[in-house]
Amino acid sequence: MMITGQHIDTHIDETQAWQQLLARDASAGFFYAVTTTGVFCRPDCKSRLPLRTNARFFTTTAEARAEGFRPCMRCHPEEPQQPSPVARICAYLERKIDQPVRLATLGKLVGMSPFTVQRLFKQAMGASPAQYQRTLRANALRSQLREGNGSVTNAIYDAGYSSSSRAYEWSPLGMTPSRFIAGGLGETIRYAVAECSDSPSLGWILVAGTARGLCWVSLGSSADEVKTSLHTEFPAATLTEDQSLQDSLAVVLRQIHGEDSGQSLPLDLRGTAFQLRVWHALQQIPAGETRSYSQLAAEIGSPAATRAVARACATNRVAILIPCHRVIGASGSLTGYRWGVERKRQLLQTEASERAAR
Repeated sequence: MMITGQHIDTHIDETQAWQQLLARDASAGFFYAVTTTGVFCRPDCKSRLPLRTNARFFTTTAEARAEGFRPCMRCHPEEPQQPSPVARICAYLERKIDQPVRLATLGKLVGMSPFTVQRLFKQAMGASPAQYQRTLRANALRSQLREGNGSVTNAIYDAGYSSSSRAYEWSPLGMTPSRFIAGGLGETIRYAVAECSDSPSLGWILVAGTARGLCWVSLGSSADEVKTSLHTEFPAATLTEDQSLQDSLAVVLRQIHGEDSGQSLPLDLRGTAFQLRVWHALQQIPAGETRSYSQLAAEIGSPAATRAVARACATNRVAILIPCHRVIGASGSLTGYRWGVERKRQLLQTEASERAAR
């Protein structure tokens, strides 16, 4: 995908698309048509692969129809895509937040063995089903505490914990519930700041983290601006500049410059279950590629949740590491970006250039 001037050229890279078609990549953002049959399909359709010379690629079904192709009767490309097994498991766990769920139950839900469910879910979500359900309870507890209705003990039970000791045992908030209800008072967040010297248009960057991992990565025009953003986001916490975060800062800077460091930094993400699903999906978008909000919604198994996906991107606290800048409008427009549209444009240009150079 090339970026030129004020617009993004959404022309499909046919070499890459053909490789995705050969791999039957269900997440590929295109439809393909076969000139010898006059039919267009999803990339993961079970029909026979066409010859390369007979394949054409389209970003929408409307484009394929406009060229005279008709929809495949096997994969039904114009119908809403069915949620993936992982998306169905997520939805089930969200409905059963206050109940223990066995792997065998999840296996019956999606027609897989318990072992396969555990492996597939952890591969996609970065956590086991049990860990994911604990996150759901932790998020529910945060919501109860923020609302301030009733005691901490009542909030713990309302969030689905079987006892108050369970809430403290798993430490889902990174602090005790009492401290969380006080706005994070007593929480210590360390941070480091640097100028994006090789990309001056991006300005300055700040990375900040708790003992669990990075919780805030922001971009701004000056060191004071990024520090102010941290104070605004965590007003009740104790904020300490810490040079030991320079290594983490260097990893983020390399990613800004289009370099793959091969390092994965621990994150302390605090959001709803839906936000966590969106943020995880964002991390799966390769550098140099983009997705529309509707494509991302379909990939997480919630095709009707385009607006909710956009809101999840807008509330991302960890710039670059959770690359919400790789999500654009269906028309190819850059739309908004928490840290400025021009920074989004610069990041995409750098990634596209590095991808083309490889």
